[in-house]
Amino acid sequence: MPFRVLADVIAVAHVAFIAYVVVGGFLAWRWPRTIGLHLLAASWGFGTVVIGFDCPLTHAENWARVRAGVAGLPEAGFIDHYLTGVIYPDSALGLVRALAATAVLLSWLGYLGLHHHRKRAGLRQIQHSAG
Repeated sequence: MPFRVLADVIAVAHVAFIAYVVVGGFLAWRWPRTIGLHLLAASWGFGTVVIGFDCPLTHAENWARVRAGVAGLPEAGFIDHYLTGVIYPDSALGLVRALAATAVLLSWLGYLGLHHHRKRAGLRQIQHSAG
């Protein structure tokens, strides 16, 4: 029983990580110091899809599932098991990936725009105070 709960907790953490990869750049608009963490998460997330990095969360969930006496994840992995064909149809995988990549790109562009705006506003305030 404890290993089954652990597997479930790992699966929830995995979903949270994927959500953070997609929307974490938007969170950096509010908390700019988190952009570095999002760059790492997004790099890892895209690396698992584009390059085929092994995901340690998938391995951890499989480890816990086997010890709980249930089947491990299929060879295709976490996303194919829990999301593709469940949350969105198999035929939409390319679109979902493109939308996720677009969300990340837009969040980073927005972050850069806000960062530039804040920097300029800070310079204007310094110049106004000095003048």
